[in-house]
Amino acid sequence: MTRKIATLSVVGLVLTIGVLAITGSAAPAKKGADRLLKNVQTKGLKFRQIGRMSFATDGVLLVADRGNGSVVAIDTGDTGSATPLKKRIDNIDTLIAGALGTKASGVQIVDMVVNRINGRIYLSVIRKQDGISALLTIDGSSKVAAVNLAKARHVRITLPGDGKAKVSNVTGVKLAGSRVLAAGQSGREFASKIYSIPLPLEHGNSAAVYSTETFHVAHGRWETRAPIQSFIPIKEKGKTYIVGSFNCTPIAKFPVDGLESGAKIKGTSVVELGSGNRPVDMFIYKKGGKDWLVTNTDRFHHKRRPIGPSQYWGCRVDMKYLGAKETNEKAARRTVKKKKGPEGMEVLDVLFGVKHIDQFANDKVVVLRDTKGKLSLEPAVLP
Repeated sequence: MTRKIATLSVVGLVLTIGVLAITGSAAPAKKGADRLLKNVQTKGLKFRQIGRMSFATDGVLLVADRGNGSVVAIDTGDTGSATPLKKRIDNIDTLIAGALGTKASGVQIVDMVVNRINGRIYLSVIRKQDGISALLTIDGSSKVAAVNLAKARHVRITLPGDGKAKVSNVTGVKLAGSRVLAAGQSGREFASKIYSIPLPLEHGNSAAVYSTETFHVAHGRWETRAPIQSFIPIKEKGKTYIVGSFNCTPIAKFPVDGLESGAKIKGTSVVELGSGNRPVDMFIYKKGGKDWLVTNTDRFHHKRRPIGPSQYWGCRVDMKYLGAKETNEKAARRTVKKKKGPEGMEVLDVLFGVKHIDQFANDKVVVLRDTKGKLSLEPAVLP
């Protein structure tokens, strides 16, 4: 049976919640966005299975299409003013479900990001009954709108598979200086991949691909198949690295400069946060004279070994650990029976229940919080 590539009917969404005015071909192209994009398409954008997202610059939104192993860059044109979130919006899943003509239980919220230019929130969602993908926005006034994908200015880069094996998952995509980096999975033995796409992002182009090998501290062995679940690019002594986290939660860094496509990269595990967790989001903020790495996770061992009141929890790690001399087998481990420890690692109470988190400005964040099955969008400040 041929699977239908589904994108929400623009007509249906116009009737329900309206189409976001900032999108579409009516607005003139932004010079900033055009510096990032080449051979821009102006119609026909469809997602087979919409995935993780992040903002680049100038209103360009990077979106993973998990269904066909590609990265899509959308010129949202969203560089003007908006009403940022200042108070909690309850029952956000019900709001979204109503917009999509279904029940709250019939919606999967895949990811949430914040446009730091104006605080507008973007949600990648899937309607479960038919697998239709949609890109929605919401602002501080609780107004939900649909991005008009059919008329969105965009480019698509298809990621290369491993031999005959196609890309089976794209777990993240981020801007990193003069390129875009993505993480995913393809193949069997060396299935964990990092992809590098040069700027400008050209429609129809491909990417360099690297295979990764990582020491999983909790498992006590080197592994090549598990994909990076969340990551950020960093600069260290002038060199670019990916700092990534995996299931059962080692944090490792991978050098990505000066590599030929097809190279194998051996990561350095620097921190272990404990087994039984799936990392979701990751970013850095400054507080108290320190740089902190923040990650939130979905604890799949919550019923057997809970960390707190929710399966969703998060912590911060002093960035000094990324330069630690003791790594891999000797990597620092979070003290799992306490909220703090060792020094520079601590569970954050504000992140209990948080399924997704993104920065608005340094320590100011927006969180998608689960409270006994009810979802809310909330502004929060990190400690």
